Amino acid sequence: MRALIAGAGRLGAQIAQVLAAARNDVTLVDVDEDRIAELEGRLSVRLLAGDACEPAFLEHAGALTADLVIATTGKDEDNLVISLLAKRRFAVPRVAARVNDAENAWLFDRNWGVDTAVPAATPLISLIEEATGATDTVALLRLSKAGVDVIETTITARSRSAGRTLVEIPLPEGAVIATVIRDGQPTVPAPEMRLRPGDELLVVSHAATEQEIHTAFQ
Repeated sequence: MRALIAGAGRLGAQIAQVLAAARNDVTLVDVDEDRIAELEGRLSVRLLAGDACEPAFLEHAGALTADLVIATTGKDEDNLVISLLAKRRFAVPRVAARVNDAENAWLFDRNWGVDTAVPAATPLISLIEEATGATDTVALLRLSKAGVDVIETTITARSRSAGRTLVEIPLPEGAVIATVIRDGQPTVPAPEMRLRPGDELLVVSHAATEQEIHTAFQ
């Protein structure tokens, strides 16, 4: 999914981080050049400085090919303009906007291009779920908040685990293979399953580090 987020404040940055972690193509923009510079190197997303209320900049940021636009600036008027441009000018399939002032909530509807209006007090998890419909992303976020990590690793021809069955691979303590994605389809990880190059594993762990999981399989 291609997501364009306007507003790189705390909320916008958190949403960008979560969507990027779920392997979405994310662009985060903000009119404040200093804020964008501050986030450089901290987020693995495309960062751009500019005014998302300007059609030319919004197009430059990727609105023409975006699947989702989320307006999270601190100004309701800006969020409405961004939403209207996204929906009417660029035909973005899904548009969500943050409502900063509850008295303005009645404006945030389809007339202004808003598919999902999100009150400022809405928890981050609910906001992402409402804006994207990505319940799998939300589930991963909830696990992370509970102190459980979901670590992904991909088997290649050079991986030590390629050609071995799952039961033959010693896992770090506290780690469990949740699923094996093969040919784009999630598969129940039976002990006798033999790993192939291209297999993607999702490992749930409350103790093992990403490096320990990588060492076990790679």
